[in-house]
Amino acid sequence: MSQTSRPTGHATGQTVREAIRTHYAALTQSERKFAQALLDNYPAAGLASITIAAANAQVSTPTLARLVQKLGFKGYPQFQQALLAELEAKASGPTQRRDQWASEVPESHLLNRFATAVGDNIQQTLANLDSAQFDSATRLLADTDRRLYVVGGRISRALADYAFTHFQAMRRRITHMTSSSATWPHYVLDMTEGDVLLLFDMRRYETNLLRLAQLATERGVAVILITDQWASPAAAHAAHTFHCWTQIPSAWDSNTSTMMLLEALIAATQEANWPETRERYERLDSIFDAARLFEK
Repeated sequence: MSQTSRPTGHATGQTVREAIRTHYAALTQSERKFAQALLDNYPAAGLASITIAAANAQVSTPTLARLVQKLGFKGYPQFQQALLAELEAKASGPTQRRDQWASEVPESHLLNRFATAVGDNIQQTLANLDSAQFDSATRLLADTDRRLYVVGGRISRALADYAFTHFQAMRRRITHMTSSSATWPHYVLDMTEGDVLLLFDMRRYETNLLRLAQLATERGVAVILITDQWASPAAAHAAHTFHCWTQIPSAWDSNTSTMMLLEALIAATQEANWPETRERYERLDSIFDAARLFEK
């Protein structure tokens, strides 16, 4: 978000969604009613006029005015500015991202700016990580009675490939879906209720991944979505959604915080079934030795 679009008093780097989460305990029942209506139809519910937005949520206009101030905005116009800036950020490509950070380049070396941005991303990601949701997702990933499917998009397929390599070593019944969406109906054909789909989708979000998440949930599959701070539309169909902060001084977003979360899920899944996982690792090493895959 550029300096001109940040509302006064609103926490830098926070989306409106995260501001609601931060201040939720301090909201009144009526304020929570609008907050939930916004989250259910995000961000469209907040882009109408204050009168219409309040009426749609069946709350009063003063209630909505008080809510946006509690979230750190001077008023409703600044609140809408933030939502519009999020929409713009969701749709921005490499050229727009590069132009944005280049217009605000400080004098420090690029390496220092990268280190600062990556550190901030990790902190934001951890601060907004729900440990109960993390544990619940781990239980799904570790349950070998459920088939696990893994898929990513144009860029995030590298994360999916990394995830598959590790999960394949520690558990059975796992499928790495190809990057070609034309083949996905064949995978969906074999999905059954209780299966798990680990899906990676970062901005600019891919319509085929959204449709896949919808088709999977219709078959009773639990979708675990790893996305960025703006949230893939596939979140509407996910049982668990993890937001990773990704902005860096580059035309591209960073996957450092995403990889941190993924590796934490891998480690937690490994520990959840350690006796079985250890035995599987040992058998795999025996096969490696027989195949003379690694230098001794």
